[in-house]
Amino acid sequence: MKIVRAVLTLSVALALAACTGAPEVTLGAPSSASATPEEDLAPSAGAGRTAPGADLGDVVSDPLLDALGVDGLTGRQIVDHLEAVPLAERRVDVMASVRPRELVVSDTEREVAVPLPEDLFYVSLAPFRSATHECFYHSLTTCQGELAGETLEVRITTTAGEVLLEGEVRTADNGFVGFWLPRGARGAIELGHEGRSATYEFTTDDDAPTCVTTVQLV
Repeated sequence: MKIVRAVLTLSVALALAACTGAPEVTLGAPSSASATPEEDLAPSAGAGRTAPGADLGDVVSDPLLDALGVDGLTGRQIVDHLEAVPLAERRVDVMASVRPRELVVSDTEREVAVPLPEDLFYVSLAPFRSATHECFYHSLTTCQGELAGETLEVRITTTAGEVLLEGEVRTADNGFVGFWLPRGARGAIELGHEGRSATYEFTTDDDAPTCVTTVQLV
């Protein structure tokens, strides 16, 4: 199923994505952020893998998606592909904003909403040491974190004590690492990097952010 909506300007899309092209704000205090409003769950370099049998979402075909080289893919496949695209090859003139239940792709004239899996929630983290930026909905084409191509130790657990993931992951060229988590869950993502650590307390409901840039490694 395809949903096409008109948009006014690219600046509107940028505002909705709430993510800039490079880190701009320097934070000095450590942060442990809480969300306010084919194999397992282990991510690859900047892209999440889904659980066995999970709904991948509907396939969408549209010229706007073709501009990003993702026409005819499901929402999850588009997210995974765009998260891993090298920074130098990203299209900043076409926005791809991850919302809780859909991926919104837009340019200066129109937008396409691609549904995401019903049972999974995508959250992308950009852990940092000294510099970060504000973000709520992750932009797969413009967001840039501080630690690109870095190996992190990660442990993801639910409040019920279930371990969703434990091992090493690598941030993508944009400094982010993404996870597909069960929808409607609560828990913690613990990160470690070169002797530093941080914890993000997550929720995966419709009010939760898909972009997390407040996790400082100390």
